Amino acid sequence: MKNQPYGLEWVGIMRVIEAIVRDIGEFSRRLLPEHALRDYQLEVARAILSLVAGKRGGKVAAVFSRQSGKDEMLAQTLAFLLFTRQRRDGRMVVVLPSHQQASISLNRLVNRLENIALLQGRFRVTGREVKLGNASVRFMSGAASAQVRGDTADLLLVANEAQDIAPEIWDARFDPMGASTNSPTLFMGTPWTSRTLLAREMKEAQRQQRLYVVDWRRVAQDVPPYGERVRQRIAQFGERHPFVQTEYECHELEGEGGLFPASRCALMRGSHARRESALPGCEYALLVDVAGSDETRAGGEKNANRHRDSTAITVVEVESGEGLPLYRVVNRYLWQNVPLQAQADRLVGLARETWQARFVVLDATGIGAGLASSLRARLGRKVLPFVFSLKSKSDLGWQWLGLIESGRYFEYAEDGAEETRLFWEQLAAVEFEVLDGPGRMLRWSVPDPTLHDDLVMSAALVATLEEQDWRRKLARSLTE
Repeated sequence: MKNQPYGLEWVGIMRVIEAIVRDIGEFSRRLLPEHALRDYQLEVARAILSLVAGKRGGKVAAVFSRQSGKDEMLAQTLAFLLFTRQRRDGRMVVVLPSHQQASISLNRLVNRLENIALLQGRFRVTGREVKLGNASVRFMSGAASAQVRGDTADLLLVANEAQDIAPEIWDARFDPMGASTNSPTLFMGTPWTSRTLLAREMKEAQRQQRLYVVDWRRVAQDVPPYGERVRQRIAQFGERHPFVQTEYECHELEGEGGLFPASRCALMRGSHARRESALPGCEYALLVDVAGSDETRAGGEKNANRHRDSTAITVVEVESGEGLPLYRVVNRYLWQNVPLQAQADRLVGLARETWQARFVVLDATGIGAGLASSLRARLGRKVLPFVFSLKSKSDLGWQWLGLIESGRYFEYAEDGAEETRLFWEQLAAVEFEVLDGPGRMLRWSVPDPTLHDDLVMSAALVATLEEQDWRRKLARSLTE
């Protein structure tokens, strides 16, 4: 009788272990309770494990809304396979776009293994390989410069953040690792353009009925605070902003074409009238695209036409309160063949007298740097220099689209003026290309050699004002 309690306890332990080995949901809930997988994560994990158990190859594509637990699901799936396959041979390979990302993914797996009492001291890490008994997982970089040896994945092959791994690199270096063993392949990430590895494999997984898309609404069902956060982001950037569409809605993005179709232009059209000077109590900023700036293609080409001779100034009225600022264009100027010193004098007059501007955002690319320096000496810290490069112009474009799509940027009503007509003409001619890769670069310009994009670039500088504090100050210096 004395041994009976021990016997019952042992039976109970064995039943728990059997449950843990049988299902990743039990594994996660019992061994990693602080990181227990949610239902939408378990659905994808079980689909992967079903292919592994069946030894029938195939592809699974899993697309998760941003910050919704994709990497956690992967780490626990790998931990489960190490745990259940430790007495048998089983090799897994996980590929990420860079060495840094591979290291982060490895560290997450190691952290989860360290949190499992049953495994403490039983697994080992060598370089970028984690081994538990006879099972192992190796983490690799999919960068073009990475040195990759010919490993074999007989249990599972994974491409994480697959939208940032070049298809040609995957096909040449990594796909063969699972070909000889017919191991299942998992592609994970966030949709971007149709040219990416992820987009290609999503189509194949859908054909095999193994495509799993977890958008923000699905995540919000299990995590209400997540839904609130995403709603705030949508309010800030607009429901149709490319980042919202790809990272939260999980929709593929058109990779090229016209950046300002009629639908987007309609969002920009306001009903307020053009004004010639400041109204009392209102805040203003001048946005200046300087004529004659050095526009080198190696530096990221500010626009396609390198023979500009106009300085464009956009005047915006900023309505600030407790929420996010609202920007209304109230005037614009176009100066042709005006010497830089004369431009400086005119800008000082506009900033101090006509508009009493809070800020002057100035294109400081090339010779614009000299004008920025001159204005800074006369207007002080209200002058905000902006240097165009491939990255800064990309960021500017994305941010401006966010203002437009969220209903926070409006043009004045049509007034028949030449510079107004020219602005809309330039806008309609803007074309774009979204570059694949981690940088999420937006390349946009007016390729038509008969047009410039001065007025468009001037207006786009409004996005830099998002970084400023528009709360009213009790006192300001004469130079601010």
